[in-house]
Amino acid sequence: MFHASVSSRIPGGSDLSLLLDQLSHCCSRPRYAFMLLTLIADVARPDGSAGPEVRVGEGLIPLRDWLCDALTPMGHRDPRRMALVERVRDELRNGQRLSGDAIADEALVQEEVRGRVRASGKTNLSRAVTELVKAGLLKRHYQGYRVDHLNRGAQRQAVYTLIGRARVLVGVPATPRRTAAPPRQGDLFAH
Repeated sequence: MFHASVSSRIPGGSDLSLLLDQLSHCCSRPRYAFMLLTLIADVARPDGSAGPEVRVGEGLIPLRDWLCDALTPMGHRDPRRMALVERVRDELRNGQRLSGDAIADEALVQEEVRGRVRASGKTNLSRAVTELVKAGLLKRHYQGYRVDHLNRGAQRQAVYTLIGRARVLVGVPATPRRTAAPPRQGDLFAH
């Protein structure tokens, strides 16, 4: 858990640097956790909550799918990802699912890879979210078909809410201040 004495170790001790320090102590993959928090903040409402769905173009997709898709490019050059592409291509070729049309076959390979990467990405995502919940930086609940609930199932989707130091990532627009004109005689009765 994060201790207050850490602010004395960080020169300047800004809210963001304190968040980064906390992530480095409570998460097994602090860079991944920071990217995750930043993505959640990008789609969060002013109260810090995001989900259960995110608007993409004209449609809506579940928050967890959107987060996995957004984090996918980070592993694009990873040798394991390149090996997965080749393995999928071989599997589709051996299963005689490739048509011989290079463009259509590549689209099929990429769609299959995207599905597998999303499935494994959800595992990584769940692990990181659990660490962030334990660290007091994220609150998780499920919303959907029947009622809001702490446990998933019954067609409920995840909703994540930034809490604690993670709130520094939520860009809250400044509310314009209205300067009141000094009261004039007669204004009290004019309405």
